[in-house]
Order: sequence, then structure tokens, then C-alpha cells
Amino acid sequence: MSSKLEQLQALLAPVVEALGYECWGLEFISQGRHSLLRVYIDRPEGILIDDCEVVSHQVSGILDVEDPISGEYTLEVSSPGMDRPLFTLEQFARYVGEQVKIKLRTPFERRRNFQGILRGVEEQDVVVLVDDHEYLLPVDSIDKANIIPRFE
Repeated sequence: MSSKLEQLQALLAPVVEALGYECWGLEFISQGRHSLLRVYIDRPEGILIDDCEVVSHQVSGILDVEDPISGEYTLEVSSPGMDRPLFTLEQFARYVGEQVKIKLRTPFERRRNFQGILRGVEEQDVVVLVDDHEYLLPVDSIDKANIIPRFE
């Protein structure tokens, strides 16, 4: 996780949690002078648009006061959705047995993209079964990971 993302997580997670939500994760995409900050929130009964509005209002106020992002940025508050992104080892552990799609920052065994069954977590690695082969992917090298929704 980048230091900017860690800084934003430390600043915003307590605010989100104080409002009664789980701070599922953050994405910060710097695009030159204009950036995007996406805050994912969750709770057992699900997320409605009103929940996003409440959190957006509070987070926006904190960002205005603390001013951690230089330049222009867009703030989005969202539910993780059915294809929820996975950010932490704890989140990976919660979804063992599910289909996942993982993209690495740098190639591992000459590939960056993995799609398969999430088998578990071992220390700092995520275990994924792809085509009858288990891969141990260091969580720090994961750029993006999402659950692949099942429609049955």
C-alpha cells in the first residue's frame, strides 16, 4: 500500500467506522492534476445511496480540513458490490472458496493476471488455485483483486 493510501486510510477509516460502517477499503488514483479517491463502505444489512451520502458528507468535511490531497480530486463513496474488491488478508480469508480475479503489480512466473479459486491465506500470501496449480501471491504485490460474482 502506498504511503498516500496509508495516510488516507488512517485519516478516514475512523470517521467511517464512527458512523457505524465498515471501511472496506480505499482506492486512490492519481491522474496528473486530477485524482480520484474512492471509499468503499459496508455493513451487514447492505448499503443504500443514503448511506453513501452520509459518509461522503463526513469524509468530505475531514478532507477539507486536513487537506491531504494536493490538487483537484473527485470523492466517490460506494458499496463494494457483488464483485467486491479485496484489500486485506482478513478480507481474502473471509472469501475462501470463492472465484477471484487478481492482478499483480509485477509479473510472477511470467504472468500478472490470475483467475481461480481462493484457497486461503498463508502468512503474507494469498493462495489461489488456477488450472490445478496453486500459487502463493504476496499480498503486497497485488495491484487489484476482486470476487467474481456467482449467479445461480
